[in-house]
Amino acid sequence: MKLHTLSRNERLKSRKQIDKLFNTGRYFNMAPLRLNYTIEPCGENDHLQMGVGVSGKHFKKAVDRNRVKRLIREAWRLQKSDLVKQAQLAGLSLKVFIIYTGRELPDFKLIYERTGSAIARFSSLINETDPTHT
Repeated sequence: MKLHTLSRNERLKSRKQIDKLFNTGRYFNMAPLRLNYTIEPCGENDHLQMGVGVSGKHFKKAVDRNRVKRLIREAWRLQKSDLVKQAQLAGLSLKVFIIYTGRELPDFKLIYERTGSAIARFSSLINETDPTHT
């Protein structure tokens, strides 16, 4: 298994799943990111799925929106490996949708730091939810 990938089945693309995530899921802010998530017992092989969104209101040009989404996906891809292992061991499925709420184009360093902090928070949430954790 390759360590730093973001394959097709790791992306959250289903409209039904995304709607369910926003309607029944929880969220927290890690400025300039808002992270909506659900943690459920795992029924399929997808232990971790993520999606990204950027407001067209703040970024009129698609080039800018796509750049921000690319930065977020890259930061997630590089840091998610421990979270995937932890979710697999706990038998939990984590679905995350990241929304960029800032108004200016970010640099990769900021996105990388915030994504790392968010992954650490998800790690602690999985520990709290894991029934086998003592």
